Amino acid sequence: MLSAIWIVPALALLGAAVWFANGIRQIGQVSSGAPIGAWTETALLLIDLQTVFWDGGSFDTAAKAEAVEQILAEVAAAKSNGIPVIAVRQEWSIPSTKAVAKLLMKGQAVEGTAGLELAAPFQDLADHVVVKRVQDAFETRELDRLLGQLGVGKLRIAGLDTNYCVAKTALAARQRGYAVEIIKRGALSADQGNAEKTLEMLRGEQVTLR
Repeated sequence: MLSAIWIVPALALLGAAVWFANGIRQIGQVSSGAPIGAWTETALLLIDLQTVFWDGGSFDTAAKAEAVEQILAEVAAAKSNGIPVIAVRQEWSIPSTKAVAKLLMKGQAVEGTAGLELAAPFQDLADHVVVKRVQDAFETRELDRLLGQLGVGKLRIAGLDTNYCVAKTALAARQRGYAVEIIKRGALSADQGNAEKTLEMLRGEQVTLR
């Protein structure tokens, strides 16, 4: 009788653990999608350049200064050549991923919290803004639709963080058939040593490093 009393709370705890683990899985999962058409246009994709991340103190000051210079130059070149600039903003909005973000990520970028806007150096640069819910910017299919409307077949990517959102978005893009370039001086990581390994992995997936 006594052991039966613990069955319900034990099952509830197990269910909560499975739910939380699924949130972690969702965060890092790379989505699949239909192969793209014979599209030839290029787009500049800026990932997670938001106040909460940019001003959060995780990135080296000198590296940030270099990245700003590079990104602004890329944006200027894109606009002068008629290339669309797309900013991707992170907002954790799936219940399980929100819980993971609150517990393991200092609650940064949870839907409805402060700092979700593009950081000061990057405000008003984008022609289009897409909100993502996980590390892979393609997960909601909104980016698929926008790139299809624009006829984009090549992505040039800069932003945060090389090891996570930049990498997962690049992999999802390659899975769909996009040509992908990562602008190394414009892509930052809080763990630069591991970022070099990540970039080598991406090179193996036919991602070009510029």
